[in-house]
Amino acid sequence: MKRIVLFWIPLLLLLLVNCTTESFDFGDQEGILVGGSGGGGSSQPNPTIPEGSEDLLGFTIAFDESDKTAYGSMSETVTSDDDFIENSQFASVVTIIYNGTTAAVSNGVSGVEVSSNGAHVVVNSTVSGVEYVLSGTTTNGSFKVYSEKKFKLSLAGVSILNPVGAAINIQSSKRVFVVCADETTNVLTDGSSYTATTDGEDMKACLFSEGQLIFSGGGSLTVTGNYKHAITSDDYVRFRSGCNITVASAKKDGIHTNESVIIGGGILNISSDGDAIQCEEGGITMTGGFAKLSTTDNKAHGLKSCLDVVISGGAIQAQVAGAASKGISCDGNLTISGGKLTAFTSQTALYEDNDLSSCAGIKCDGNILITGGEIAIQSTGGAGKGINCDGSITINDGTVKVITTGTQCVYGKLDSSAKGIKANGALTINGGTVLVKATGGEGSEGIESKSVLTVNEGTVAALCYDDCMNASNSIVLNGGNIYCYSSGNDGIDSNGTLTITGGVIVSSGTTSPEDGFDCDQNTFKITGGIVLGIGGGTSTPTSSVCTQRTVIYGGSGSNGEILNIQSADGTSVLTYQIPRAYSQMTVLFSSPNLTSGGSYTISKGGTVSGGSEFFGLYSGATYSGGTQTATFTASSMVTQIGSTSGGGQPGGGGGGHGPGGWGW
Repeated sequence: MKRIVLFWIPLLLLLLVNCTTESFDFGDQEGILVGGSGGGGSSQPNPTIPEGSEDLLGFTIAFDESDKTAYGSMSETVTSDDDFIENSQFASVVTIIYNGTTAAVSNGVSGVEVSSNGAHVVVNSTVSGVEYVLSGTTTNGSFKVYSEKKFKLSLAGVSILNPVGAAINIQSSKRVFVVCADETTNVLTDGSSYTATTDGEDMKACLFSEGQLIFSGGGSLTVTGNYKHAITSDDYVRFRSGCNITVASAKKDGIHTNESVIIGGGILNISSDGDAIQCEEGGITMTGGFAKLSTTDNKAHGLKSCLDVVISGGAIQAQVAGAASKGISCDGNLTISGGKLTAFTSQTALYEDNDLSSCAGIKCDGNILITGGEIAIQSTGGAGKGINCDGSITINDGTVKVITTGTQCVYGKLDSSAKGIKANGALTINGGTVLVKATGGEGSEGIESKSVLTVNEGTVAALCYDDCMNASNSIVLNGGNIYCYSSGNDGIDSNGTLTITGGVIVSSGTTSPEDGFDCDQNTFKITGGIVLGIGGGTSTPTSSVCTQRTVIYGGSGSNGEILNIQSADGTSVLTYQIPRAYSQMTVLFSSPNLTSGGSYTISKGGTVSGGSEFFGLYSGATYSGGTQTATFTASSMVTQIGSTSGGGQPGGGGGGHGPGGWGW
C-alpha cells in the first residue's frame, strides 16, 4: 500500500531509544518461548542478548582514519609472477640528475642512447636489464623512453614539471617497474596543454606508458594531471605494498588504464575531476592496501571498471561529489570477500538522454556477491542509492550498512527514489549483518528486489520512510533475525506471495492503511518462526497452506505500552512493547508456542523485567500487572480477535472474546 504521510522526527528518535543491542540470538526456533513468565512467575531459561552490544540502528557512517595505517602498511606475499621486481635483475644503471633547465646524464650502458634538449631527456634502448635513476628538480623538463625491453625506473628524489607535455612519457609496450626510493619525495606535474608530436604519439597523462606500470618502493610520488589524466597505462597498472602514490589533482581520471588495475598494497590518495580509477576494457582487483578516492565531476566514479571488480582485502574510502556519481561502478560482476569499503555520495540524480541517473555507493550492471568484509555507504542526495544492482545480489557474510536520506526526484514523467539496497534480480541474504536506514520520504525503501527477496540467515534491520523490505514477485523468510520499521508505509511488502518458515521477525508498519505484513490478496504462508507484525492493518495468512498457528489482534495501542499473551498456565508466549501510538492497531503474532485448542489471555499495560529484547520483543522476561483485554482459543490455524484491518485471504475466526464484547 502507498500513502504519503510525514511522520514527526520524534517518532524516529523514540524508535532508536527503544532499539536494543546489536548482538542477539533467539536460538533454535523449535520449542522457544518468546516472552517469559507472567503474573510475577520466574523467568524462562531462554537465550539472552550479550551484554555490551550496541544499538543496531544507532550507527553512523564516517571514514576511519586508522584505515590508512592498518591497511596501507600490510605486507604482500611475493610470488613468481613477473610483476614482482624481486624476480628480475637490473645490473646496468643510467642516472639523470635534473638541475633547473639542464640535466646531467651518466650513461655507460651499451645499447642505450640518451639525448637531451635542456632538461628534456630522451632515451632509446635496445637492451634489457637497465635501471634509470632520476633525481633533482626541473621546472621545464621531461623524461621519455623508447624501448622494447622491460626496465626499472627509480625515482630518487626527483621533481619534474613539463609545461608543454607529459613529465614522464614511456613509449614502450613492455613492463616498467616504477620504484620510489625509500625516504624520498618525488613530484611529477604536466602542463595544461601539450605540444603535439610529429608522429602523433599517445601521451594523455602526466605519467604515461604504453605498457604495464608496476609501482613499488618506500618513497612517495605525487602526480598532478593538468592536461587530462594523472597516470595512464595503455596496458595495466599494479600497486605493490609499500608504495605511496598521491594524485593531487587530475582534469580527467586519476588512474586510467586500457586494461586492468591491481591493488596489492600500499597507499593511494587520489583526487580527480573525473574517475579516480578507471579501466576502459579491464577489471579491478584489490587484495590489500589503502585507497582514498575523491571525485568532483558529474557521473564521476571512485572505481570504474568495464569488467569485474574483485575485492578480497584492503580498504577503500570513496567520496564522490558530482551528480549521478558512483563510489564503485562495475559493468561486470562485483565480488567482495574481505576488506573494507566506505563510500559517500552527496548529489542528486541527473537527467540526461531521456533518463534519470542517480548516485550510488555501488552500481553494478552484473551480479553482486558479498561473502565477507565491511561495507558502509551513505547517500544524501536526491534519489541516492546505497547499492544498486541490475542483476542479482547475494550476501553470505560480512557487514553491510547503508544510510540514504535523499528525496524522490521527478523530471517530467520520470521519477527516481532513494533506496538502501536494490536488485533488479533476486536478492538473497544467507548470513552476515545488513543494516539499512532510508529516511528521505516517499519511495525511500530499505531492501528491494524486483524479483524474489529471500532471507535464510543473518541479521537484517531496516528503518525506512517507505517499505523496509519490498519484492515484486515474492518474499521468502526462512531464518535469521529481522527487524523492519517504516514511518510512512509497510514494514514488509510483497507484491506477490509471502512465505515465512523460520527466524525471528519483527515488522512494524505505520498507521492504517499500512501494514506490518502486506502481500495484498496473494498467498501468505507461515510454517515456522517467531513472527510479530504490527501496523494499521495486516495481510491475513492463508489458512489452507499454513502449518503454524497465528493470532491477529485488533484494538488500539499507546507508544511504549506492553502487549502480553499468556497461555492458560500463565506462561507468556508474547511480550512486546508497542513502538508508537495506534488508534487502530492490528497485531499479527505467530509462534510454535500457539498450540491447537490452547486458551490464551491478552493483556495490555503492565511492566517487564529481566530477559532479553529484540526491538521490543522480549525473551525470557517476567511480565506483571497489565489489564486483560481479551481471551481466545487457538482452534483455527488463524484466529482473529477484535477490530482489525488489512487485506489477504481470510484465515478463519477462532473463539476470541474481549471484555464487554469487541469494544476495548
